[in-house]
This record gives sequence, C-alpha cells and structure tokens, in this order.
Amino acid sequence: MSGACLVTIPSHTPPRRAAIAAAQRHGQAPVQPGWHGDAETGAAVSVVIVPGWRNSGPGHWQSLWAERIAGARRVEQEDWLQPHRSPWVASVEAAIAAAPHPVILVAHSLGCIASVHAVEQLRDKHECAIAGALFVAPADPERRALFEDFTPVPANSLPFPSIVAASSNDPYCPIRMASAYAKSWGSTFVRVPAAGHINVESGHGEWPLGWALLGALAALAPVQAQAAA
Repeated sequence: MSGACLVTIPSHTPPRRAAIAAAQRHGQAPVQPGWHGDAETGAAVSVVIVPGWRNSGPGHWQSLWAERIAGARRVEQEDWLQPHRSPWVASVEAAIAAAPHPVILVAHSLGCIASVHAVEQLRDKHECAIAGALFVAPADPERRALFEDFTPVPANSLPFPSIVAASSNDPYCPIRMASAYAKSWGSTFVRVPAAGHINVESGHGEWPLGWALLGALAALAPVQAQAAA
C-alpha cells in the first residue's frame, strides 16, 4: 500500500468494499471483518492509538477501537490542551518502543503530525519498528497558533504502508493539504466526502469505514515485518 494514490469513497459505498478497493490497488486483500488484533496470516501486531488535541472522548472511534482490539496501546499526554511537540512526540516514541510486536499506528488529527515526527526521530536512530499507519483527519498546524510548535511537518516518504483518510470539509485541515501530506508520505489517500473532522461531533462514533481500512493495513503487517527483519 505504499505509493501515493487517490481513493475517493462516496457516502453510499459500503465500508468493506471501500477497504477492498484501497487494498487491491496494491495486490493485497484486507482481513476479515472480525479482525481483533492479529494480522491476516496470524502474525501478531501491536496497535498504538494516538489521539489528537484534547484527546478522544468515550464515544470517539479511537476509544471504541481501543476497547475492541486485544492489546491495543493508547498514547497519553501530560497536557492535552497546550500541546508541545517534544513531549507529545516522546510519548508516541515510548509507546512504539514498548510494543511487543510490529506496530500499526492509528492516529487522529494532531496525533497524526506527532506520529510522523516520531517516525522521523526513530528513523534517525534506526529503530523504526512500524508495520503500518492509519492517519485520520490530519491537522494543519500552520492554521492554529496553538500548534505552531509542530511545524514544519516532515515531508519524507514513510518506510511502511500507510493510509491518509481525510474529509472534503474538515474545518481543521483543507483537503488539498491532507492530499499533500499523503503524496509526500507515500500514503494511499482516501477522500471521504463531507465527513467533517471524522470525530464524534461530525457523527463518527464506531466509524466502520475506518475499521475496514485498519483491516487492510493489518493484512500488510506480516509482509512489512518480514522486510524489516
């Protein structure tokens, strides 16, 4: 799933079909809908959930997935309201380092940007044990002074399969910026029409489309883990 490509998901498209379309572009098949934390071949993966600014509340899809996925690890920050790059990135790095298996990052909003910064630092240390990443509604830190510490956003191609899922009317990041992120990171770009910030406020609780996309990434995890070995 490496290499930038565009997958536009109409609102009426069943989420499993959308994930299959994204995966098949790269000759892969997503895992079955009952996936709960193992890759398709049975290989174990560690899901690391990275919330954004103000954390993700009880009804947020990240919180619901954390309860569903066996062994999922959730990144916690000391200050969710006044984010600073150094401690936020350090928390992501620590969660990755503590994971017992190849990691799939599941990040939302500013958590996406913190995650990419963490990947850059781990790459410099030759310690990047990541098998894939799902970046949802990434924030544009240049649009809010509160997030200025997270600029510039790394623009290097990521060394693992990744998906950027973004809405056409996200108030925190224009769709063109999310597309630019996907292009620079080498991610599959999933354009979700009129989905807001893909959070509780925009009506996304369980978010089955995202769950199916996560399954598509999990199908690639054993392949990526073998390549990194």
